[in-house]
Amino acid sequence: MDDMMPLMTRATERTAGLVRAVRPEQFGSRTPCAKFDVKDLINHLEWVADLFESLGRQGERIEQEPYAGDFPERAERTLAVWSRPEAWEGTSPAMGLPMTTLAHMYLVDMVVHGWDLARATGQDYEPDAETVSRALHFTDQMAEMGRQRGAFGPPVDVPDSAPQFDRLLGIIGRDPAWTP
Repeated sequence: MDDMMPLMTRATERTAGLVRAVRPEQFGSRTPCAKFDVKDLINHLEWVADLFESLGRQGERIEQEPYAGDFPERAERTLAVWSRPEAWEGTSPAMGLPMTTLAHMYLVDMVVHGWDLARATGQDYEPDAETVSRALHFTDQMAEMGRQRGAFGPPVDVPDSAPQFDRLLGIIGRDPAWTP
């Protein structure tokens, strides 16, 4: 927990800042995540925040609700739940995975969907090296399960010599060279 909370917080704050900067006229823009336009992606982030808040309380999987435009506030509540030591204990009854695994899943969502949103809306985005390293290490181990569960797409070929963030994007099915 001690080493993950700062990473989760930085990634969440960066993504919340990107969300705050989106203009309504950008809502229909394409994103690197083919199933989402910008508004759908922000709505997905709202659901991610709600889901991981519930899971951090040992709660149930929840369904996505309609877009509300309050991702930053939801994300703050999620971080508050995960800042409690008991959020990190045991296995999630709803997901059947260790709580530390869920925290890493949340981190990857914040980092990658932050990039998706930045690319789609022309914003700068550079996650910190420590966060990228942790997300890449986790994703390397969980890629096959992520694909089986529909969270990751088919891998995109990225050279081993590419920056860590590009390799992370490739593993989960994003093309680091994607442009709108």
